[in-house]
Amino acid sequence: MKSFINVDDIGRLDKALAEAMEIKNDRFKYQCLGKNKTLLMIFFNNSLRTRLSTQKAAMNLGMNVIVLDVNAGAWKLETERGVIMDGDKSEHLLEAIPVMGSYCDIIGVRSFAGLTDREYDYAETVLNQFIKYSGRPVFAMETATVHPLQAFADLITIDEYKTVARPKVVLSWAPHCRALPQAVPNSFAQWMNAADVDFVITHPEGYELDPVFAGGARVEYDQMKALEGADFVYAKNWSCPGVTRPDDYGKILSRDMSWTIDRSHMAVTNNAKFMHCLPVRRGLIVTDDVIEGPDSIVIPEAANREISCSVVIRRMLEAM
Repeated sequence: MKSFINVDDIGRLDKALAEAMEIKNDRFKYQCLGKNKTLLMIFFNNSLRTRLSTQKAAMNLGMNVIVLDVNAGAWKLETERGVIMDGDKSEHLLEAIPVMGSYCDIIGVRSFAGLTDREYDYAETVLNQFIKYSGRPVFAMETATVHPLQAFADLITIDEYKTVARPKVVLSWAPHCRALPQAVPNSFAQWMNAADVDFVITHPEGYELDPVFAGGARVEYDQMKALEGADFVYAKNWSCPGVTRPDDYGKILSRDMSWTIDRSHMAVTNNAKFMHCLPVRRGLIVTDDVIEGPDSIVIPEAANREISCSVVIRRMLEAM
């Protein structure tokens, strides 16, 4: 595997899930694979779970790990071509990327959407420069449009906790005080569409995800109707994706607090498990009693980030 961005990169999901369980049962089984190999983790944005889980996964596989915070201690990097660099950015990615590649064997990149230029964000401008110029295998640690390590961990969690062969999984938009990118819901939708689940997306009008990711998933604008009989409820905010309202890309269209997941929402489900990628704004996305309740699986979901990343890095190491 030379890159890991979308669900197609992982191949057969049943095989990937089997590998995940194998690694979960023995996290150090493939420690010899990473001997004398180095992972470079590049962060253009903040991180908690991604940083810790990815570093732990690489260490489990015997790798050395270098972490670079671009905005803390490195030169400010220019990402666009054809600019006159007379501002506060001292180095261009076109020089920085091949230099980075010379110091490592695999690269993980975290670079969020700017939410001002949809064309620039959805072209994955930063990530694709790493793929093109680094000369190394590259995986996404959340980018402008995708977060595949999270979605893979979500699928692992659903597979572990499901009580029926084909569970109903609902992705529900929830309100937030800030405009957030669509990376998590995009990847979650993409992976659920590929999995053997009954998948439904619910959100206010104007929040339609790009069809590249939403595919043929059923969209239900009535949240309570969507939640009926659900086995898993995945709450997540995202800003306007600009699909049906291009001029509103990246904007907050609704602050309707009736979409906050509380007990009344969970009451219409099939004793659903509550999921969220974290960090979560309590009282906006979900109420305390739900996220702290017995059906909340946000902690094991987060723990599975180590497992999803282990599968991805292992495959990259084996392909060398």
